[in-house]
Amino acid sequence: MAKTGGLRALSIFSGAGGFDVGVRQAGFSILAELEIDPHCCATLRAANEDAGANTKVLEGDICTVSPEGLLNDFGLAPGELDLLFGGSPCQSFSLAGKQQGLNDARGVLLFEFIRFAEAFKPKVILLEQVKGLLSAKGVHGKRGEVFEDFLKRLEAAGYVPKWQVIMAADFGIPQLRERLFVVTTRGHNGFVFPQRTHAPAGECDNMFMSYLPYRTVGEVLGDLGEPDKKKRGQLLPNRLDGHVDVTPARDKERIAQVPEGSYLACQMHLTEGIRKGLSPKDTTKYLRLHRKRQSNTLRCGEIFYHPTDDRYLTPREYMRIHGYPDDYYLMGPIRSRTGTVRNLDQHRQVANSVPPPLAKILAEKIADYINE
Repeated sequence: MAKTGGLRALSIFSGAGGFDVGVRQAGFSILAELEIDPHCCATLRAANEDAGANTKVLEGDICTVSPEGLLNDFGLAPGELDLLFGGSPCQSFSLAGKQQGLNDARGVLLFEFIRFAEAFKPKVILLEQVKGLLSAKGVHGKRGEVFEDFLKRLEAAGYVPKWQVIMAADFGIPQLRERLFVVTTRGHNGFVFPQRTHAPAGECDNMFMSYLPYRTVGEVLGDLGEPDKKKRGQLLPNRLDGHVDVTPARDKERIAQVPEGSYLACQMHLTEGIRKGLSPKDTTKYLRLHRKRQSNTLRCGEIFYHPTDDRYLTPREYMRIHGYPDDYYLMGPIRSRTGTVRNLDQHRQVANSVPPPLAKILAEKIADYINE
């Protein structure tokens, strides 16, 4: 691996910092993190304090931020930033959502990458999005029009993009999460995406490649122990751990009716009141994970059941499934399944983020590319 030696990065749409954890582990110094959600910003500040990082957390609407002003603040000239990275809000492109594309204000935020790229002229741009972006309709109603327009604008700014849909489980993360990653470089693009390291058990050994088996939910949750039953568990003087069970009593009754690896809607022997009007198609709602399998993609709207306990997964368990280190702490509220909170609670902070181990693998490849 090439030495990173002072590579500088800027994080936009930083969220809870999953992307940032991996980029920092790959040796980059992150100059600033731009994020609008106050709970995520609190998480980022706590993480920077724990890491001894000098990263600035800029809380607010990215559309009001001047890239030229940031260049001046950092003492950088255009072209000196090594990496611009982030994951803009995905709800407008998600196949699980309404797919409003550019008719949703969140969809337009994708093009903030262009505005920052034109000012900073970074050596590399790395972004993550849902794979629904590839087919998202634009202003003319054409499938794929949004992504096509985005690529054209990158190319007009002097960049050559490459992209790939990556399955998190292929890189040792126990989650069947597929996301689109775009790596864009100036002038030419010799970047090569990393090869998978893991595979389903039946595909691990063949005449061409040998892979490690997919990791399972049971492997990453097995040693966590019982969660705290209080609202939050105090772990460090200024940090609150998220391994906390806040499952409402009524939901515990429903969860008890769901076998490991199954979901509530298909338990047709139960009364309508217990199944809550779900149809058999609701396969991700009230899902109990299986210890010997991978998790479904962690989602903001649903919190999955623990494989064996009659409760929802805790934020810390979500973090384990996502690949966060255990010394990383989320700030902000922990929402029970029936509760609501303003802005992002801890479960949604995790579900919205890039798995840190995958971010590290991509950032290491980018560091090698830059140094070569």
